Amino acid sequence: MAVIISQIKSSITSEQEEIVSAALKKIRVNQSDVIRSGIHKTSLDARDNNNIRLVSSVWAELSDKSAESRICDKYPFCSEVKQEKLMPERSVQDNNKKVVIAGFGPAGMFAALTLAEYGFEPLVIERGACVDERVQIVNNFWTKAQLDPSTNVQFGEGGAGTFSDGKLTTRIKDPLCRHVLEKLVEFGAPEEILIKAKPHIGTDRLRKVVKNIREKVIELGGKVRFNSVLTDFDTENGKIKSVTINGSEVIPCDALILAIGHSARDTFEMLYNKKIFLEPKPFSVGARIEHKQSDVNRSLYGKHWNNSNLPQGEYQLSYRSGERAVYTFCMCPGGTVVPSSSETETVVTNGMSEFARDGENANSALVVSVSPEDFGGDPLDGVKFAREIERKAYMLAGKNYSAPASTVGSFLEGKGSMHGAEVMPTYAIGVTECNFDGLFPKQVTEMMRIGLNIFSRKMKCFGNRNAVLTAPETRTSSPVRITRNENMTSLSVDGMYPCGEGAGYAGGIMSAAVDGVKCALKIIEN
Repeated sequence: MAVIISQIKSSITSEQEEIVSAALKKIRVNQSDVIRSGIHKTSLDARDNNNIRLVSSVWAELSDKSAESRICDKYPFCSEVKQEKLMPERSVQDNNKKVVIAGFGPAGMFAALTLAEYGFEPLVIERGACVDERVQIVNNFWTKAQLDPSTNVQFGEGGAGTFSDGKLTTRIKDPLCRHVLEKLVEFGAPEEILIKAKPHIGTDRLRKVVKNIREKVIELGGKVRFNSVLTDFDTENGKIKSVTINGSEVIPCDALILAIGHSARDTFEMLYNKKIFLEPKPFSVGARIEHKQSDVNRSLYGKHWNNSNLPQGEYQLSYRSGERAVYTFCMCPGGTVVPSSSETETVVTNGMSEFARDGENANSALVVSVSPEDFGGDPLDGVKFAREIERKAYMLAGKNYSAPASTVGSFLEGKGSMHGAEVMPTYAIGVTECNFDGLFPKQVTEMMRIGLNIFSRKMKCFGNRNAVLTAPETRTSSPVRITRNENMTSLSVDGMYPCGEGAGYAGGIMSAAVDGVKCALKIIEN
């Protein structure tokens, strides 16, 4: 048992001891009456940039347990918490049960780790390469424009999140989020992710964490095979019986976790052809907007923009008109816009930051929601819609994997010029000036323009007409849902567990990892 004391406001230079002391003083408790204490969560309040403050919550375990309840009754800013048992007791399992996991992104990793810790020996098949080889292959694409369709920013050990900011923010309120954070720290993530309101790991540190998790899965008896793609499966009496790898190798299995990621388009097509129930799902498309990080900091922090005690500024903006939304997504402070294609003769962008977030530019996706009303109601129509934009981008930018780009001002005028750009684009292969009206449907460009005008009233940097847009951003989430029942299995095949972002049940590292844990626990339960 412990008490949580919320809304502890302090200066941005405050140390943990000062914050805890202020919290105890607020509830009139002496340090001598406390067994243990610490920071529960901390965030930055920069709404008034003349008075930027830390806002923290503190947990304290008191020697007098009855006092905890009395304090919570007395002070509305206090709450009583119990030590939650996040995971069931471990017991010896039947290791003869064969579980195959397709995909080794966050969902697949945490499914494999959970199963291995509970006595199973899962087999993971990942179409891309291990993280060390993957980094070399991706760098080869960024420097020489030579794309490997099997190993790239979308495919390989760690999934698309490996080449990202490693953001761990999520809208889900599942208690298993804490379990995932603790596991990430166990395997090398910085401990600060346990208390930060907006935690991140950074692509550089995330790669080490991913590798450590893989090594643990293997140590516990699991197997991880790279360059191995799920190409088929067989059933018997409506239940999964076996999977086929790389078109020829058949492996028996009792359960199949489909943690395939949002870009596994060939797998979606295979499932569709095998009569697995799929549904089209809304997603979003748009471009990456780049500002100088210093301009973002000025917009958020005012005169304190270069204060070394403040983190690199980050934002999240949105506007809705009827059923359509425009919003910023996956904001990468001090980051770069990265070439992220997974299919030949297409252009895709994404954003990436290292842990230090110390690059000159900031970038985020500026995207507009699209739905089956825009692209069609067949299960794979969303895939076709995104692919058409990606191929058109490849053609418009010169057929060499450079990306279409424009200044914000030129885009707002319905043109496509880089004249006057004050931000050096970070897209490694290079950019080609382009009119986005020839790239996106009218409803997308119209909403992007509305969003830019509205966001400029909220943040000064969005009013900079010489900031840069690089397109297209099309992989915000899966365009397909592999629908599952309350038992987390496919509506079409028993023993098949659609999981994570690619199945349409997660959005980002945290929610995908939690879904992977849940699928593993459901298999254990079953």
